Amino acid sequence: MRKEFAGEFFGTAFMVAAGCGSVALGASHGIVSLTFGVAVTLSIIAFGPLSGAHINPAVSISFWRDGQLEGRLLPTYIVAQCAGGIAGALIVSGAAPTSLAPSVSLVEGFGIEVAITTALMASILLIVQRSSSRVMIALWVGGTVALLALIAGPLTGASMNPARTLGPNLLNGMWATLPFYVASTTLGAWLACDLKHRFFPDGSSTD
Repeated sequence: MRKEFAGEFFGTAFMVAAGCGSVALGASHGIVSLTFGVAVTLSIIAFGPLSGAHINPAVSISFWRDGQLEGRLLPTYIVAQCAGGIAGALIVSGAAPTSLAPSVSLVEGFGIEVAITTALMASILLIVQRSSSRVMIALWVGGTVALLALIAGPLTGASMNPARTLGPNLLNGMWATLPFYVASTTLGAWLACDLKHRFFPDGSSTD
């Protein structure tokens, strides 16, 4: 499991450091969204051979439910991703914690995070089902992350990834926000797998 842990740890750390670092440098919202997308793309290309480069507990949960990740590996992936998220946040001194806009209620924010996480995870499950090219998958996933971040970032921070939120929010003492983002993104991951099995079945099984 060492290579899986390393792939998830370093991939997640790079993604968080790059994306949150762009916020720390004062980049515009569009550039921040693009940076997160590019970081995801590069992480998948670089670390995919080690672990698949999920770099997101929600992705790992969806893959586990879809039968693409062994249950015994799921804890390793999630621990590595969370540790990587914290490490990445430490590199940029906790920049860019995830939070709701003042105009967005908890219910609205929860719904948005569920929706964008569902969209992201469904797109990942579908591209993996249809393509074996790591570069194509990386570009597709990175582009989807960038687009969804561009749309929802001003509203909820567009987490879609508990590991992305964990590090910055912990370092900023924003403990109370963590259950919100963990629950919404996990639910989105769960729903994405159900939708994929309902509308695009490929014969895969769930644990």
